[in-house]
Amino acid sequence: MFTRPRIIPTLLIDDRDLIKTVQFGKRTYLGDPVNAVKIFNRKGIDELSVLDIGATKNDREPDYELLKDIASEAFMPLSCGGGIRTLDQIHELLAIGYEKVVINTALVKNPGLITKAAERYGSQSVVASIDAKKCMGDYKCFVTDGTEESKWSPTELAKEAERLGVGEIIINFIDNDGMMKGYDIALVKQVADVVSVPVVAIGGAGGIKDLKKVLQEGHAHAASGGSMFVYYGRLKAVLITAPSEKELKEAGIYKS
Repeated sequence: MFTRPRIIPTLLIDDRDLIKTVQFGKRTYLGDPVNAVKIFNRKGIDELSVLDIGATKNDREPDYELLKDIASEAFMPLSCGGGIRTLDQIHELLAIGYEKVVINTALVKNPGLITKAAERYGSQSVVASIDAKKCMGDYKCFVTDGTEESKWSPTELAKEAERLGVGEIIINFIDNDGMMKGYDIALVKQVADVVSVPVVAIGGAGGIKDLKKVLQEGHAHAASGGSMFVYYGRLKAVLITAPSEKELKEAGIYKS
């Protein structure tokens, strides 16, 4: 585990609304994403990821107007994904203030885009997002907001993404999405151990203990989550929050 691994809230947007899903299905409306960003500014988070989960499935481009509003309010490094299919789109997103673009469906359906983007803008700007489910006991990768099964296993796709030129890989376990019962440590470790680029774990974080476990036992370079940053308490009251620096140090996640 790194001396200071990144802790990354992930905001899901669809049709300009901030939402949260459970296993990529049931959706809960949470409010205005721009207001959430303002709160995260005060929390001093390491990085923020914004994913438009309906863009690809509904054949929409990224919502540049909303993403620009988010970028104009954010004081932290930003990544965004959803509906990215072309170099022109990537150029626009980087130009309005996003350090990294997150590519999921095009990684499988248009892999040449990854290489072209990495060559033009640098590997550090291109993130591969891998969504996995368990099927008949094996992990399989899915695209188009988890609705289409691909031929790839997560480790195979991670190695392919690295070969294509990405600078980072997100591994998301769909079965744990929104469940707040912890990450699939075995899946994260499998992916982290077969590539040399940083791996970000997402899917299942319920608290600080889960973050620590995936960083230490899953060999993740960063821990991301959705529910634990937007819900509070057993009844999941909506509350935009994040662990404090003090809490992360006390948990042994930050060493200094």
